[in-house]
Amino acid sequence: MENTTKPSTARAVFARNLRIARRLNDVSQEALALQAGMSRTYVSEIERGERNVSIDNMGALADALGVALRDLVDPEMFGGLLEKANK
Repeated sequence: MENTTKPSTARAVFARNLRIARRLNDVSQEALALQAGMSRTYVSEIERGERNVSIDNMGALADALGVALRDLVDPEMFGGLLEKANK
């Protein structure tokens, strides 16, 4: 079960939103990493909030998913989806 509490840091917001956007697009971590020019391990660490990702890499990940970077850093962007998914 996923944590439904609001992320407490910008890193946590990006991590949560990246994972949700990737899953909504039905893209594996490996495919996303290849498209963005990164390793799968790095993408996994970003999604778990273990990496302090640069703005350039944030942009590359957003582009690879075809979403606006602003959506990946918006704490309210995917909040409703988590609530619906957990009902």
